[in-house]
Amino acid sequence: MELNVKTLEGKDAGKVSLSDAIFGLEPREDIIARVIRWQLAKKRQGTHKAKGRAEIARTGAKMYKQKGTGRARHHSARAPQFRGGGKAHGPVVRSHEHDLPKKVRALGLRLALSAKFKAEDVIVLDNLVAADAKTKALAGAFETLGLTNALFIGGAELDSNFKLAAANIPNIDVLPVQGINVYDILRRGKLVLSKAAVEALEERFK
Repeated sequence: MELNVKTLEGKDAGKVSLSDAIFGLEPREDIIARVIRWQLAKKRQGTHKAKGRAEIARTGAKMYKQKGTGRARHHSARAPQFRGGGKAHGPVVRSHEHDLPKKVRALGLRLALSAKFKAEDVIVLDNLVAADAKTKALAGAFETLGLTNALFIGGAELDSNFKLAAANIPNIDVLPVQGINVYDILRRGKLVLSKAAVEALEERFK
């Protein structure tokens, strides 16, 4: 498969060949959903916490005598049914991570790339380099290309001017090729790859 290559100014810069094994797969929502769930689970801090009855600072003395009051038999005021008591089966600090085979993760990435290509949401630029770290100039270039919501994937090293200029533009993300992931690809409308990123992906999955 071939795709036209453009410059940041919107001019033609030749063509690039894309591998069918990376961009030509039939998308599978089940695999993509598994990878996204795995990614988001890894991002969760898991610092949620509620105090159980053993952690409540309250007297452990019996509330009132066992018999003769006509009321229910209770012991500690730390019990969950009382105001200020401990939480029964509340959240505890834990990790939400779970395993996902490497082959499934790799397949999920290729399926996400294929889904973007099938939707005609993949754009290839010759390079992601800005002359100056000026947000206004870069925003104008994006407007010329029709990019209002996009993920930019550069080579192994990002141009510092481009990265700084793009940082203040809403709905624009910039990542090096080693940071490419399923969640960020599908979170943005367009996927913009540099030629270096395409070559790196071909090398990674060959």
